[in-house]
Amino acid sequence: MGTTHHDEASGRSEVDSLSGRLARIRNDIREATRAAGRMNEPELIVVTKFHPASLIRDLHELGERNFGESRHPEARDKVAELEALDGVTWHFIGQIQSKKARQIARYVDVIHSIDRIALVDALAPLADERENPIGAFAQLNLTSDDGRGGTSEDELLQLAEVINESPILTLRGVMAIAPLDESPERAFDRVARASERLETRFPGASERSMGMSGDFQAAIERGATHLRIGTAITGKRPLAT
Repeated sequence: MGTTHHDEASGRSEVDSLSGRLARIRNDIREATRAAGRMNEPELIVVTKFHPASLIRDLHELGERNFGESRHPEARDKVAELEALDGVTWHFIGQIQSKKARQIARYVDVIHSIDRIALVDALAPLADERENPIGAFAQLNLTSDDGRGGTSEDELLQLAEVINESPILTLRGVMAIAPLDESPERAFDRVARASERLETRFPGASERSMGMSGDFQAAIERGATHLRIGTAITGKRPLAT
């Protein structure tokens, strides 16, 4: 049986809603950038975890090229399914188990969650298998919980040194997630200071991956170069499996 008019209308409505949400976020980013007195807008990474590949196709048609995933099997399958899409950059933003690092390194372009030296070591053997190095952000843990992922402020430079020497990684800067028990403004002030220390030691590592759906304006004010925004654009997640 052919597609009903109801199904067509429903599908069109979903795309229109996606377009509207994306337009609003793009406008908010533009306004926050202007208010911060900055010339260049941060790069938007649309976080698409738990959503189907079809959503990424729709976002691609709307002009988006940067997509963030955080679960290996799901990310691997989407990259394979969407291989024909032009100009896509795949960002891995979730914690990575060392035993899965080599698999992830085969399909991602940028990793925002390099949080320990052992992970850098696990990635190194794949250097000969890749034509281009992987962009790498050293993840900073802004909490006292070691299980949250990320290195401490005291150990950030040591981790960055190892990343900088890796044959498969290019150190881009620092990534962080604002804690729930701290204001985004204060948290991102800490990231900015850490970023400045990092850039003093590694002049090319000036990028800051910080800011999500609920706090990206504060991140822009404090120099974010990459925003990781999901639900404000993609809408409510489908039920996770």
